Amino acid sequence: MNYECFDVDLQNHIAHVSLSRPEKRNSMVPAFWRELPELVEQIDQSGATRVIVVSSSGPHFTAGMDLSVFAGAAQTQGTIDAARFYQTVTLLQQSFSVLESVRVPVLVAVQGGCIGAGVDMVTACDMRYATEEAFFTIQETNLAMTADVGTFPRLCKLIPDGLVRELSYTGRALSAQEAVQCGLVNKLYSNSDAMLDGVMQIAEQIASKAPMTIYGCKKMILHARDHTVSDSLDYVGLWNASFFERRDIAEAMQANQEGRAGRFDALPAKPSAQDDLSL
Repeated sequence: MNYECFDVDLQNHIAHVSLSRPEKRNSMVPAFWRELPELVEQIDQSGATRVIVVSSSGPHFTAGMDLSVFAGAAQTQGTIDAARFYQTVTLLQQSFSVLESVRVPVLVAVQGGCIGAGVDMVTACDMRYATEEAFFTIQETNLAMTADVGTFPRLCKLIPDGLVRELSYTGRALSAQEAVQCGLVNKLYSNSDAMLDGVMQIAEQIASKAPMTIYGCKKMILHARDHTVSDSLDYVGLWNASFFERRDIAEAMQANQEGRAGRFDALPAKPSAQDDLSL
């Protein structure tokens, strides 16, 4: 897999995706928005990957969206340009929503600045980890814009309402220490190397579990976030009735008795757009 904005490494059921433009502070140029959903879909299709770890290179995680993304999208104030702008925003939103919809957990490791669209990106991931000097900024406010690629729908479910309002109204940076205190970040590390080692250890723990079980957990957590308790109870019942894996349970019990790692079935391969979908 060769990309302009990412390096991708697949080992031991873990896909390590790294933003690879440190000289540009990993700004999100047009290629970034095309490549991210493409690579996540490719990783997910085979079913072999059990965890995705997202990190970046250089002193900062990302400087956020490069304004070249909107070049020509709204040069005048006519209705047609407004429609084009809306279409562009929708495509950008989908590029991050794949991190939420992919069947495996996505862990993100943040160092330095996570600015603007970077906040949109990391809030779409399952778990966030950071170095002690990291910070998060809803930069759009400082540019006379309203964040529109995913910050508010997700951030409002992750941290207290009043803090979301303060960060968005002022455009100030949220320090790593504040981020871990309010629950946005799971754990802090002293430096990038220690962080990546720690996150990879967590990824290895997840990868040792039955993939279908972890997929079910992710589905239930997202469903519970967006639905009532009653709806979620019904949904998990239907899920287990449909996907209950007795072979994985038997293998997990056997592996525990024998003190070894479990040998679980991979997730089913996903069809691509090019596959024959005839029944």
